[in-house]
Amino acid sequence: MEENKSLRGLNSFGVDVSARRFAEFSDRAELTALLDSLPPGEKWMILGGGNNVLFTGDYDGTVLHPACRDIAQISDDGRTVRVRAGAGVEWDDLVAWAVRNGLGGIENLSLIPGYVGAAPVQNIGAYGAEAKDTIESVECLLIDTRETVTLSNAECRFGYRDSIFKRELKGRAVILAVQFVLARDPQFRLRYGDVEQQVEALGGVSLENIRRAVIAIRSSKLPDPRVLGNAGSFFKNPIVDAAQAAALQAQYPDMPHYPQADGTVKLAAGWLIDKAGLKGYKRGRVGVHERQALVLVNLGGATGGEVIDFA
Repeated sequence: MEENKSLRGLNSFGVDVSARRFAEFSDRAELTALLDSLPPGEKWMILGGGNNVLFTGDYDGTVLHPACRDIAQISDDGRTVRVRAGAGVEWDDLVAWAVRNGLGGIENLSLIPGYVGAAPVQNIGAYGAEAKDTIESVECLLIDTRETVTLSNAECRFGYRDSIFKRELKGRAVILAVQFVLARDPQFRLRYGDVEQQVEALGGVSLENIRRAVIAIRSSKLPDPRVLGNAGSFFKNPIVDAAQAAALQAQYPDMPHYPQADGTVKLAAGWLIDKAGLKGYKRGRVGVHERQALVLVNLGGATGGEVIDFA
């Protein structure tokens, strides 16, 4: 257990804060022992890559950091492969591993920062794919009972950037590992953004070329948090009813829009912010990234409070 641990390198906004106490865990037994050792009433939190966290001050409690970094092949029937990844695995390391082993399903999610353990919480997604498309189950520890349970895909209640871990199980469960079903002969998703064009320029469709294309596109639009503090896409795409979407489209015929199965329409938050003239806007030590309107950036030394005020 470390005292007064700096968290500057453990939150992608690069906010300079510290935790009163800090410890890592590699498995269920270590996590349980750490939880049992906390003083009565001690405040605690799980912190992975810190890509969906914005600290507004020092954390007056204990930060627990997942260090379970194993990737293991569980089964292979010739068509699909089941893979178990620890919560502390860097998400992009898992994608690279899958592509290297000829396994498809998550290649469109290349270069998304953060840990595997956060993927089901947020149901991360990009370029027409979401984590829920390949997640078979999630293993987690229930805090109240110290029981380890495995939730199926359906039990995770995935939604758009949403899951049971952000609702009923928020603060009540810690994810230990995630099991995925990946394909040896996957159906590629190319018709989102510039992916298809980039893939063709790289020589045609393959897992490696899709990964390379997504990395190139993301790198051209999104700032590296190691260089310019940010949390990736800060805003969710709004979902509106068909009438509101039609009214907006009449005013802006070029507006991107994506009809949903339930009759609603998803709009592009980045386009809306850009249309409002805010791409590249700066105030003090915080700004909207000049190449991607969804991204707020720490221009240097910003506090979490300044980011919130700006947002």
